[in-house]
Amino acid sequence: MPSWDDVVSIGTGFPGVEVTTSYGTPALKVRRKFMCRLRSDPDALVLRCDLGEKEALLQGEPEAFFTTPHYDGYPAVLVRLEAVDPVELAELIEEAWRMQAPKRLVAEWEQASA
Repeated sequence: MPSWDDVVSIGTGFPGVEVTTSYGTPALKVRRKFMCRLRSDPDALVLRCDLGEKEALLQGEPEAFFTTPHYDGYPAVLVRLEAVDPVELAELIEEAWRMQAPKRLVAEWEQASA
């Protein structure tokens, strides 16, 4: 079962990511842009994602992904860390980073990783 420490470990593996806060809870941002944060009531990870991806996650894996009326229409999905596959979580964190990071930073990282 992934934890916040696992989320931080994955997220900070990408350039420009900082551990900070959002709405008074632990969060990851890239160049001050939101990637994810912990929330309570209900306990979940709020993760930035494309709206199309959000719908696919909600329909395909409702035990791991959900939303609340507050997040309806917003490009973020709520993730139950106790139910999500760790490999899938890592992929989703990378996607959140790619969405929020400057294009140049993504290109530099891709070139260095090749």
